[in-house]
Amino acid sequence: MKTVGIIVEYNPLHNGHVLHYTRSKEITGAEAVVAVMSGPFLQRGEPALVNKRARTEMALRMGVDLVIELPTTYAVQPAEWFAYGACALLNATGVVDCLSFGSESGTLQDILPLAERLTEESGELRQEIAKRMSSGSNFPSAYAAAAAAVTGASETSIHTLTQLLSQPNNSLGLHYLIALKRLGSQIVPYTIPRDSAQYHDLVPAAPSIASATSVRKLILERGLDSVASYVPDYTLDILHREFTEGLGPMDWERFRQPMFHALFTQDVAKLELYHEVTEGLEHRIHRLLPQLAEPTVESLLDALKTKRYTRTKLQRMLLHILLHHNKSEMTRKQLEEGPGYIRILGFSATGRALLKEMKETASLPVIVRPSTFNHPHLARDLEAAAIYANACPKPSVSAMFSDYFLPPVTL
Repeated sequence: MKTVGIIVEYNPLHNGHVLHYTRSKEITGAEAVVAVMSGPFLQRGEPALVNKRARTEMALRMGVDLVIELPTTYAVQPAEWFAYGACALLNATGVVDCLSFGSESGTLQDILPLAERLTEESGELRQEIAKRMSSGSNFPSAYAAAAAAVTGASETSIHTLTQLLSQPNNSLGLHYLIALKRLGSQIVPYTIPRDSAQYHDLVPAAPSIASATSVRKLILERGLDSVASYVPDYTLDILHREFTEGLGPMDWERFRQPMFHALFTQDVAKLELYHEVTEGLEHRIHRLLPQLAEPTVESLLDALKTKRYTRTKLQRMLLHILLHHNKSEMTRKQLEEGPGYIRILGFSATGRALLKEMKETASLPVIVRPSTFNHPHLARDLEAAAIYANACPKPSVSAMFSDYFLPPVTL
């Protein structure tokens, strides 16, 4: 059966996601949908609002047939490695024919030729990025400008491409295309324009469509009833159940104590060893800690943030410290190896048929129960899940070790 892959976080699943799911099937003619989904921590360096099992259930209730977990090693990385890890998993299934992603442009016309040019990251590109960062640009802005510049385009075209890549979904889409090419994948890409709400919108932009950012903000500030018009009924039901059981809502402040414990008990030499602690940020952390207005993660992020260091970069850095991700464990060479397994989070009846087919087509081990398999990435996933569950409003041992005991979610 023709199968489309999508790469998601569903934090939480809202009406815009339903639209993307529906249009993805329409434009590709797919009969089945495979979703690669982040686990407890997300690409922007944030904890998910609710755990991965709850979000998997949302995906299955919407109609997704098979949900695969993106290992934490790739889920909390910059766009290049987030995209590479997710695309590598879709490619490794052997059953996914096409990839559909949302973008601000809604077309591959401009980013596909750029992906062709950037598939082999050149020394010239790295030099252009470094030059722009030395002038004070943050990495996303530096990458966008450098990527446009190395194409040899005119000044007008460079400006147009820079504007294009300054939009987060266009930029992420570019990295999906680059990843597919680096993998030598036969998966065919499609893109769908984002409708009404944009990625970073803090307030809803339409009567029934809102960004995940604005949905989370409403939930945390006004409660679940405030988002009833922006999410499907099943999302609302699942969130209500999870909150009632003390499994959410989760945000950075739930991790305040272990985060500050890690920062207070490690000197700059130890902090510098963590992934994404770069350019002397370990010194900045130690210098600013005694000056915080209050001991909150939000206060720390506000103090650390500069034009050069985006909030997303800083959140990911703190998350790597919290999860003890060392630079030595996440080198470029190691990340290029890709995920070492396909972890199944949930499936429908159609998904069960896909799993049966994957026994013949998958190029990686397919893991249904983590207790039966060993891999460094999986060890990090299990640790991340336990750390996440330990910070819940009502922590329980069963939730901390649910990966060991609970089967995939099924409908």
